[in-house]
Amino acid sequence: MRECTAPELRAHLDSAATPPLLLDVRESWEFDKACIEGSILVPMRAIPARLQELDPGRETVVICHHGIRSRMVCLFLENQGFTDVVNLSGGVDAWARDVDRQMPAY
Repeated sequence: MRECTAPELRAHLDSAATPPLLLDVRESWEFDKACIEGSILVPMRAIPARLQELDPGRETVVICHHGIRSRMVCLFLENQGFTDVVNLSGGVDAWARDVDRQMPAY
């Protein structure tokens, strides 16, 4: 599993020919408060049941509030055969602090 910072993800999104899947694994109330544009919500507890909806070969950046839940989901996805998973270290909290200061922090 790779890790990236919020500024690194912003730069990657700006330059990637094929954008990664932004997989937000927080709860819906958290996603409603603040989310990175283009991300999809699949709460952590729902990942096993919705695994077939995800492409194991596509670059997938996993997002949570601070990077802890997303790290656990990255490890799970790798164990399921996903080959290109990235953990957003610092999560949406770092994104709000370092990339999008208009995003609400909670």
